[in-house]
Amino acid sequence: MKNKQTSRLRRAKRTRSKIRALEAIRLTVYKTPRHMYAQVISSDGAKTLVCASTLDKDLRKSLKTTGNVEAAKEVGKLIAKRALEAGITAVAFDRGGFTFHGRIKALADAARETGLQF
Repeated sequence: MKNKQTSRLRRAKRTRSKIRALEAIRLTVYKTPRHMYAQVISSDGAKTLVCASTLDKDLRKSLKTTGNVEAAKEVGKLIAKRALEAGITAVAFDRGGFTFHGRIKALADAARETGLQF
């Protein structure tokens, strides 16, 4: 039986297999109705190099709500800043099977504006 989650995971698997073939460091995004999470994962998929989410203490203080586009922009800026500090300049964007729209797009655009290339 197909439902929203299995369809999303199928799309994510297809994207991840293509990124793995490129052997690129990937920026993975996950969203829930309440929070946004972003991780920069090594090319072999074994290590999380950098992470950011709406649960971070420094973001929590500045955000009024965590499940909206403004919160996604802040997570995008933070993940890009942390990745650049770690010496990562180029990544492959893994949207996790979510449509490139709304919060996912806002996070990606904010990360690009801050200096991360993908």
